[in-house]
Amino acid sequence: MSIKLIVGDEALTVISAYAPQVGLDASLRRAFWEDLEEVVERVPIGERLLVGGDLNGHVGTSRVGFENIYGGFGFGEKNEAGSDILDFALAYDLGIMNTWFEKRQSHLVTYRSGGHASQIDFLLVRNAWRKDYTDCKVIPGESTATQHRLVVLDFRGMRGLRKRKVIGESRIKWWKL
Repeated sequence: MSIKLIVGDEALTVISAYAPQVGLDASLRRAFWEDLEEVVERVPIGERLLVGGDLNGHVGTSRVGFENIYGGFGFGEKNEAGSDILDFALAYDLGIMNTWFEKRQSHLVTYRSGGHASQIDFLLVRNAWRKDYTDCKVIPGESTATQHRLVVLDFRGMRGLRKRKVIGESRIKWWKL
């Protein structure tokens, strides 16, 4: 599912995704990634893009080969589904925002079930605008479902918004004359 928001003179497309669970038929997972690629390809390259959701994979903590899209502050061990996430992000130049900001474990874990904790919910943005985002964290006390935690992405604002002009007379700095 996707939605396009217009703010000022800029557009932001938000895509919500839910990947099949690990262990399901490989053809289902492949079909999911092909469908997601189709949706992403329809978004013009000059528009902001945010892909978020339960991608059901572990990207781990190593950023070797993925330095441009992965910050290195992931959680857990990478698995095959995590490799799919990394490959997708690399192909479309999307930064995995959960991994760009160093956090304590409670602000990295997006899913808890029983005694297990993992990071499977991710927010991906186009690298061209990655520097506009100032923080990405999990709110440990909030849950969006019984086991998932809310992931929050902070940003400075849209580049297209203009600063307000100061109206009034300029102040004369007499001491500088």
